[in-house]
Amino acid sequence: MDKTCLLIVDVQNDFCPGGALAVPDGDRVVPAINRILSKFDLVIATRDMHPVKTVHFEKWPPHCVAGTSGAAFHPDLDVSKIDLTVEKGTSNADDGYSGFEATNIDLAAELRNRGVKKLIICGLATDYCVKATALDAVKYGFHTTVLTDCIRAVNVHPDDGEKALAEMATSGVHLTTSDPLRGK
Repeated sequence: MDKTCLLIVDVQNDFCPGGALAVPDGDRVVPAINRILSKFDLVIATRDMHPVKTVHFEKWPPHCVAGTSGAAFHPDLDVSKIDLTVEKGTSNADDGYSGFEATNIDLAAELRNRGVKKLIICGLATDYCVKATALDAVKYGFHTTVLTDCIRAVNVHPDDGEKALAEMATSGVHLTTSDPLRGK
């Protein structure tokens, strides 16, 4: 039987208001994600888990450092529904944008082993980790959907989020809202 997995990307304290690398309104994805968690066969969450010193911090302010409160999931995210957490960006020489760059598990193999054919992606941030994860999901052959009401963009440049959505759509990612899921 083909399974569908909800993949929650980086809904961590440092990416929410007050965090070291806050995504505008990043915390607003949490209630929308919580409303749909029970609709899935499998729920996996990714987390940035950076070392104190990493080349990644040459591009970004230090954030999601392993062992800090900033690396923890947002306190309102219902983690009781998460079946597996994957960590990325754990080396001092990588960025770890995509969930498929996880260092504690081979995400593509794990999904295939569990019979997952469809990935529904949500989380932070649209223009970096969500985009990288969605593009890799397509590359690995998963039917991939991004829930546009359950993501937010960093928008280093004002239209980065929109450009990321366009790139994902062009690459075969289906874009929709969580509305149909809430009706199930």
